[in-house]
Amino acid sequence: MSVASIMVALDTGEAAARRVRLAADLARRFEATLSGVAARKLPSLGPAGDLGAAQATYDEEQAKLADELARAEEIFRAGAGADIRTGWRQAEAAPEAFLVRQARGTDLVVVGRDAGRTGHDAMVPDPGMVLMEAGRLVLVVPPGVERLDAARIVIAWKDAPEARRAVSAALPFVGRADKVFVAAAGSEARFEGADEVSDLLCRHGAHVTTNLLDAPGGEIADAVLRFAKREDADLVVMGGYGHSRLREWLFGGVTRDMLRTSPLCCLMSH
Repeated sequence: MSVASIMVALDTGEAAARRVRLAADLARRFEATLSGVAARKLPSLGPAGDLGAAQATYDEEQAKLADELARAEEIFRAGAGADIRTGWRQAEAAPEAFLVRQARGTDLVVVGRDAGRTGHDAMVPDPGMVLMEAGRLVLVVPPGVERLDAARIVIAWKDAPEARRAVSAALPFVGRADKVFVAAAGSEARFEGADEVSDLLCRHGAHVTTNLLDAPGGEIADAVLRFAKREDADLVVMGGYGHSRLREWLFGGVTRDMLRTSPLCCLMSH
């Protein structure tokens, strides 16, 4: 298994340049193509009695969006460099919907951990929505991180289809790691089959240990992050657990906590 195509979400914020540099470094390691993606919807102008004024406002917003997309592409080109294959895609559209559509042509989607809806953040796709809909491996990058060595990887194991898919999809990373820790946390950890997962990864050539973690009060995300810090890991691989209901994105506690607070990159599959 390999990663042949990587897609990174762009905006004009400070974190975007770091995220592109991280994605570009991965593209070099995997000899993959890197594509930048940016989109934003135009704001609704609402009812207007003066059609001329409404048209002027619309033209102004379109010009602003064109400037923002051009700036986002500049950030992408500068961060990607000239030594890898690149592509660029942009649109006047909701950033999540556009990125999800484009993700059908990639192996890995790289998004920022934080999302908002003001200023440049209106271009930032919500990582949870992308995870739920993309059908691809999603790398969620926290602010301030611009390199992912992935030499020491923690697999947050839970015996569920999402985690099984995440482990399989993460094999290109696992195969390059110096050390992999399969970690199951909580009161049912010893029944989750972590040893079998470790055996599988050993057959793929990984250097693996199995670890059962205490999670006082059921705080599994905290237990996994403490363990990752202790083992000097910089990547957590896990399933993304949740579902959509009337376009509300509802996540299990561990997924929600990792999306909101993890200081480490999270490689996730729903």
